[in-house]
Amino acid sequence: MLENKSTYILACDIGGTHITSAIVTSDTWSIISETLVRKSVNSAQNAKSIFQSWTSALNESLALFGAPIRQIGIAMPGPFDYETGISLMKGQDKYDSLYQTNITDGLRSSLGDDTLQIRYINDAAAFLQGEIFATGRQDEQTILGITLGTGLGSAIWHHGSKAQDANLWNTPYKEAIFEEYLVTRWFTRRFEELSGHQEIGLKEIIDKHSQSDSLQVLLAEYRTQLYDFLQYFSTREGCQHYIIGGNISKAWPLINSDHRFMDFAISIGVQEEKAALIGAASLFK
Repeated sequence: MLENKSTYILACDIGGTHITSAIVTSDTWSIISETLVRKSVNSAQNAKSIFQSWTSALNESLALFGAPIRQIGIAMPGPFDYETGISLMKGQDKYDSLYQTNITDGLRSSLGDDTLQIRYINDAAAFLQGEIFATGRQDEQTILGITLGTGLGSAIWHHGSKAQDANLWNTPYKEAIFEEYLVTRWFTRRFEELSGHQEIGLKEIIDKHSQSDSLQVLLAEYRTQLYDFLQYFSTREGCQHYIIGGNISKAWPLINSDHRFMDFAISIGVQEEKAALIGAASLFK
């Protein structure tokens, strides 16, 4: 167990093209907004350049806070060894130069402090855990989380342990896998098939084609696919409680326009990108 646990934790969310960092207070599991920093990262660069990009954001949050921090929680995409801090990403168009690198050692070196306590959590799990802590639901036994955007994230929360990546994105479904039927590229591809119009995302489809019959067909098909995934996940884990996030969840009022989703207890995430930061910080709960 940690001694002298701090009220303040430095948290960061690392993606393929960005890093977001901020100071989180464990008293209320909220972000100190003036310390929020977001920077672009070129994940195709060499290891030294990547660590410089990461530590630039971390140091800026620390400078804005104005006091030393001993604990850093990091939301990191997989594949990654979350216990040892070793990156296993390779051949995914991101962070190839960090393959089998000890990220903890690299960050301590870049930040000039060998005593920093650094912990990691999968990014989809961080979203779920952050929403749970921010909304005071830590005493519930089991909650499932999914994120719907450019990819399909899935995670499981069990009371008394940190949320874990469920890793269901590549589960076989129809002619392919679930991810291919639940993410942004499905909407854009399928809408073009239905209407002949090209759009870059679901928001643009809704904004420009709100009266289109093609939009109604698109949403009807998506509801069936999403229901099938929720049913699969619920059956596997014996749980009907969900928190759903990601950009696609912003269209939930349109998606949830019939009664089929009443089979589940669904909450829509309210923290957006801040959820992963809170989830990463809560590793030091």
